[in-house]
Amino acid sequence: MKLSRYLLVTLAPLALSVFTPLAWATDDNCQFNLSLPVLDYGLMNRAIRPGSAPERNLGERQLSLNLSCSKPIDMSLFYRAMAATTNRFHFADRGSYQIRIRDAVLDGQSVEIGLIAGVGQPPTQTASNLIWRPEFGIVPVQAGVPQQGRSFSAQLEVTAWVQEQGMQLRDAVTWETTGVFDAMAAGRSKEATLRARFAPAACEPVLSNGGVVDFGKLSKNDLSADKSTRLPPKSLMLRIGCDAPTAFALIMHDNRSGSATVNSEIYYGLGTDSRNNKIGLYSLNVDPVNTSADSFARLYRTDSTTGGVAWSTASASPIAIGQNSYLSFTDTPGSSAGPVMIQNLNTSVTVDAVIAPTNSLDLSTAIDLDGAGTIEIIYL
Repeated sequence: MKLSRYLLVTLAPLALSVFTPLAWATDDNCQFNLSLPVLDYGLMNRAIRPGSAPERNLGERQLSLNLSCSKPIDMSLFYRAMAATTNRFHFADRGSYQIRIRDAVLDGQSVEIGLIAGVGQPPTQTASNLIWRPEFGIVPVQAGVPQQGRSFSAQLEVTAWVQEQGMQLRDAVTWETTGVFDAMAAGRSKEATLRARFAPAACEPVLSNGGVVDFGKLSKNDLSADKSTRLPPKSLMLRIGCDAPTAFALIMHDNRSGSATVNSEIYYGLGTDSRNNKIGLYSLNVDPVNTSADSFARLYRTDSTTGGVAWSTASASPIAIGQNSYLSFTDTPGSSAGPVMIQNLNTSVTVDAVIAPTNSLDLSTAIDLDGAGTIEIIYL
């Protein structure tokens, strides 16, 4: 019996800003530079445990901007990007980021920074460092008055966050979002990209004895001629280890599809004999009583026939792993809220096999039970 786990890679939609340039008398001798055009927040570690706060701080990245011209001009700068709140910009699906500007220098002299709603407008806020708000620009000021100059530089601190729900992923994903710094009087702009990569917690399943179930050698006398024969059950230990506490479910794939003597989502085929007669069937059954995980005192099984949309009432009764129904576990009996997050799980899997009546089989040669299946972990 082979094991597998599936991970898909998707690319989240880019959140791009859209703006219409204004006509402006520009200076062709201006240069505008960013020290770091791509701000990479790295790969979110799979082993990071969920926090109690509604969002997680992804960290801070720093960059500097520098605008220089051959003659004094208006040094107003605007940042064009999609707004998330009054103080943050939108970062892909469930994220946001904030820009703080500080250490402004105009023509070699330290200056304060003014927040302006539009070109030529008076500052609504002035400080030595402030948050660059969406839809606003910044301008160097002295004594509250916007200043022109030949060179302007400042340091930027860009902090990003993601909602905790955004960390619960089935698939690996890369977030990218782009904004544009616009020096309108200079006729210059620079694009900056924020990037963060996220990966779901990976779970590795392992079956004892390499997943091989051996029923030994059977003779014709051990089997019934006119009715099915149920063989003594065999057990394997299934261990699932995850990088971090993870919500997951189990399903089963029949690698001998179509050979089971009964058509049901919980029965799997044992192959066929030399004349293509179906040999029998088997099922894999999990007993919550023989299941343990992490520090939970006890576990109960819960299943879903809707792909995880709705879950059955949790109980302690055994259940077979199905081909379509999700099987998972919770620590609350009677709950229909779905599975708990588990990092390490151990359970006993009982294999029940049934052989078809011998009068329906070709016994002129030896028959090998040829069942094979794959247990798949579904990340929820």
